[in-house]
Amino acid sequence: MNKIKQNKTPFFDALVSFNNEGVVPFDVPGHKRGRLVNEFVKEVGTKTMELDANLPRGLDNLNSPTGVIKESSKLLADAFGADYGFFLVNGSTVGILAMISSVIKANDKLILPRNVHKSAISGLIISGAVPIFVDPDIDEELGIANGVSFEKYQEAILNNPEAKAVFIINPTYFGVATEVKKIIELAHENDMAVIVDEAHGSHFAFSRLMPRHAISLGADLSTGSLHKTGGSLTQSSIMLMNENKFVTATRVRSILSMLQSTSPSSLLLASLDVARKGLALYGSDLLKKAVDLSHYACKQIGKIPGLKTYDDVYFKNNGCYKHDCTKLIVNVTGLGLTGFDIYKIMKDDYHIQLELAESYVVLAVVSIGTTQEDIEKLIEAFKDISSTYYGKIIHKSNFKYKYLVPKHRFRPRDAYNAPKRFVRYKDAVGQIAAEAIMAYPPGIPLVIPGEEISKDMLKAMYNYRKEGSTLISQLSNGYIEVIAKELWDKGDEVNEI
Repeated sequence: MNKIKQNKTPFFDALVSFNNEGVVPFDVPGHKRGRLVNEFVKEVGTKTMELDANLPRGLDNLNSPTGVIKESSKLLADAFGADYGFFLVNGSTVGILAMISSVIKANDKLILPRNVHKSAISGLIISGAVPIFVDPDIDEELGIANGVSFEKYQEAILNNPEAKAVFIINPTYFGVATEVKKIIELAHENDMAVIVDEAHGSHFAFSRLMPRHAISLGADLSTGSLHKTGGSLTQSSIMLMNENKFVTATRVRSILSMLQSTSPSSLLLASLDVARKGLALYGSDLLKKAVDLSHYACKQIGKIPGLKTYDDVYFKNNGCYKHDCTKLIVNVTGLGLTGFDIYKIMKDDYHIQLELAESYVVLAVVSIGTTQEDIEKLIEAFKDISSTYYGKIIHKSNFKYKYLVPKHRFRPRDAYNAPKRFVRYKDAVGQIAAEAIMAYPPGIPLVIPGEEISKDMLKAMYNYRKEGSTLISQLSNGYIEVIAKELWDKGDEVNEI
């Protein structure tokens, strides 16, 4: 990485320069750079609106860059040690869709974890891939799915030599990283591309205190949510590529041009440009501070009655390859409450927004923007909650986390496009799902199109809803969308896997 060059922010500088020209707007957007005054403009300020430009002359084109976006993209690639870098304005979702579509064609096999984000399932539908799922390791104490071991990937790769690509999550929502290097080497030896969901790991490239970043280990494509851990605006992400026989920049640009907006937000692009500079120049120091704050919080919260925290040693002893300690996990069952209860109490009573809740735990994300004051408020809130609930109530939840492995019957694209009907939840046992149903966050599907719905699956859905989690599905009034097999035309090429 060239740190002298990394001091530049070509797109951001061009945007500021454009704004300072005082251009009279007869182009879109319709607010005319803040001339239309309303409640939103009054709240965010006219400067924000002035910078919301539609990439006029001099600000380049995202889908076919030749100017400042191209220059900023090269700096992005240099910062991460990749051959190419791409700005994403539709979140990491569009990156995952593009990665899958870049290396997979209809009916190709893709090896991937079952605990992928819903965007990967959408990628299966769009690409027409045949999924070969590998099961993650389960932490029953925390009630969460962790990473997938090398041995499970090895088994899937060797048993499916015709597979075209391997999909890796690095890290999981809870910060568990995978043995990426060994998986990449094995996949490449077997002529398979490797694509990596690093939505929660874009900061890995800038600190030795973190697990290794996949692109530096030889991954072909990687997508990272710079907005999650790198400081850019929400919805702004990046894709990185090592060009080789598996994937080319021409192919990736072609896919992205179909999936991304032709009216990208200049604010999102500028925030990516500046966030990249910040990580490249100061990321190591900023992440050291974040790690120190997280270690401090982990230790202090772990002393509070009824609460338990988990350090890197815990995850190592439980078979995990690596763990990102800035993902602060707190087990709250000792208070007689669920994670969903704590999530609500923190927001309603203490004005603290946690990242997510599960039945046993809550997750707090510590990042380069976290302050000591923030940490102290979190610790004090947990102390107060403990003094209120510890030893005073019996655990009210009978919900026990159980990782379910649905029977996969049909290719997701076939199930998604098949004739459908709606059935009540209680009548769905044995039916084939035509939609993905997930608890959000984290957005990992309980069932996806093409999988058989079991009694245990329905029980899990019921319990997630009862405990306060948000279930995402087509209908929320007690129905599930399933395949209407009796309506399939005899000529339809739909076969069970």
